[in-house]
Amino acid sequence: MRNIRRIIKKLAYGGVIAVGGGLVVATYVYPKFVVTKRKFPTVQATGSQPQYATAPLPTREQMLASLQKDEFDILVIGGGATGAGVALDAVSRGLKMALVEKYDYSSGTSSRSTKLIHGGVRYLQKAVFNLDIEQYRMVKEALNERANLIEIAPHLAYPFPIMLPIYKWWQVPYYWFGIKMYDLVAYNQLLKQSYFLSKGKALELFPMLKKDALVGALVYYDGQHDDARMNIAIAITAAKMGGTLANYVEVLNLTKSEDGTVNGAKVRDRLTGKEWFVKAKCVINATGPYTDAVRTMDRENVKKICQPSQGVHVVLPGYYSPDKMGLLDPATSDGRVIFFLPWQNVTLAGTTDVACDVSDYPTPSENEIQFILQEVRNYLNPDVEVRRGDVLSAWCGIRPLVSDPNKGDTQSIARNHIIEVSEDKLVTIAGGKWTTYRHMAEETVDKAVEVCGLQPASGCRTKGLVLDGSHGWTATLFIRLVQDFGLDIEVAKHLSNTYGDKAFKVAKLATLTGKRWPVTGKRLHDEYPYLEAEVRYAVREYACTAIDILARRTRLAFCNVHAAEEALPKVIEIMSEELKWSKARQQEELADAKIFLRREMGLELRGASQNVPINFTKDEINLYIKRFKSLDRDNKGYITVNDLRRYFKKMGERVSEDQMHDILNEVDLTKNAQVDLGEFLQLLAALKRGHHMLPTRRFGRFNLLIKSDSDY
Repeated sequence: MRNIRRIIKKLAYGGVIAVGGGLVVATYVYPKFVVTKRKFPTVQATGSQPQYATAPLPTREQMLASLQKDEFDILVIGGGATGAGVALDAVSRGLKMALVEKYDYSSGTSSRSTKLIHGGVRYLQKAVFNLDIEQYRMVKEALNERANLIEIAPHLAYPFPIMLPIYKWWQVPYYWFGIKMYDLVAYNQLLKQSYFLSKGKALELFPMLKKDALVGALVYYDGQHDDARMNIAIAITAAKMGGTLANYVEVLNLTKSEDGTVNGAKVRDRLTGKEWFVKAKCVINATGPYTDAVRTMDRENVKKICQPSQGVHVVLPGYYSPDKMGLLDPATSDGRVIFFLPWQNVTLAGTTDVACDVSDYPTPSENEIQFILQEVRNYLNPDVEVRRGDVLSAWCGIRPLVSDPNKGDTQSIARNHIIEVSEDKLVTIAGGKWTTYRHMAEETVDKAVEVCGLQPASGCRTKGLVLDGSHGWTATLFIRLVQDFGLDIEVAKHLSNTYGDKAFKVAKLATLTGKRWPVTGKRLHDEYPYLEAEVRYAVREYACTAIDILARRTRLAFCNVHAAEEALPKVIEIMSEELKWSKARQQEELADAKIFLRREMGLELRGASQNVPINFTKDEINLYIKRFKSLDRDNKGYITVNDLRRYFKKMGERVSEDQMHDILNEVDLTKNAQVDLGEFLQLLAALKRGHHMLPTRRFGRFNLLIKSDSDY
């Protein structure tokens, strides 16, 4: 989506001239024809759904044993959305398949999306103005897949309204036209009708919006989901249907038969170091950004087909957005698109689009964070102060875009997928997007069957194939969790909307709280609904590291990196009980998780507060020096934790030793356990400019500390 504003404007101009009148009529007539609710056929051919819905989940050890002794029809490399989708498609056709993933399921791009399931407005523009039937079919297919995903995993995916605020009257008709075209193409897979809102109604639904010059807003519907959990649900469904899947198994190289055909891979268990060969009639490369790395295992000098692009997201507190309404900025200052979405009780803002190198550890930059925050400021009421210190987490994913040699910037590269078969019959699926993973998988397995001479029991069965957790789920299931287990309502809703009908298994692992209410359900962190019981359950679902728990089995690291850091010791404690970790392994997990939080979740980014210029008046400087001296009562020239302890005791504030050290650590830019006057003034300058790096909960106490004029 390079520039949705320009796309829809073009759609409007062409459409108003050519079919404007017809569209106006269709807007009122069309809903009368769409009387049947979208419904996809349930797989009935072999009665497989009831069997896999209740089938036990094999252990990782059983999966590894199968990988070492069995031969397979298909070996899939990559456990993201595409790879898991290929695995599910293959096993549902009756093919014997295996999947290996270097890290955890959804550890890469598939867990770092904008959490939207969408059709693609820009493809519709190309279809109309280029009279391109293939582009039209791509949009149509994406909208069908959007509806299918909501159908097969209703606890994880749902229709989601997105507001497009309008600040000029002349923009209303062409934005309206573009959105109505989007509705029309969806036809009987339409989620909900788009509609126009007056200024008053728009502000009623989204009171944070900038009011000046606002003339109204359009609201349209796409889908939203928990991407990591959706990925895991696809993988678990494949496993329950008889597939062999193993995370933390890395492909070292491909193997070939005497005639040069790829016939398997040499792999290594990254947790034990054990290596072995996996034999397969067909190998499918579904590794996203690593596409070319696997292709060079087949042919060293092969031409690259994937151009990676980095997209950064920031997470802000939930009060930045309404509970159930997103916002689209269609034309940012540099032509990008920014979404502003409520998700998991926080607010998600993003994304950027910058060409990058492939990395195992994608890292957000301070410049990208500041860009997103500035764009958010442009759309919110001035009363809402968008502060750098309100950023709860910042993370980025690498999009596996299919490169176009005739275009230089990644924003104009289409995300439609390609399937390549090498001379040695390595099948590669590259590009695409989350929404179309199932269709991509279908075409990939079709190609594998064709080129490798496979003999499936049937054709594709994944359209309408209900994912694990969906079979017995209802929107009111959470009530049973509250009544049967004495869980907090927020926790019960979270379990229901994450695990579906498997939420009862998680609830049975919940421990007593020791309170009158809730009776059960100890949380990992007081501010979030994730339970200690989920850690134990996640181990049964192939979670192998503390990072797996914090980032994907729960979304705590994505929602609040500081809360994730605080919950980390408890996660390691519980996993140690489940997996019998040694003290050395526990220390290793602690160190690895802290590096992950600092590097990939934005914990270590402090550039804003370190580089903000100090621009105070003479009176302000004198006031702040007085405050500094009131804390430094011994005239040492710096503040220590002892000074903080004395201050909070005098003020009657109950602050633990850990909290005091945390506050000092956030302010101590040079990391010498001391805060000198320069650091003190630097932080005050950052606070004044809204760029402070303190977590919100610590900022409150520090703000109290610096605002006191008393020498106590």
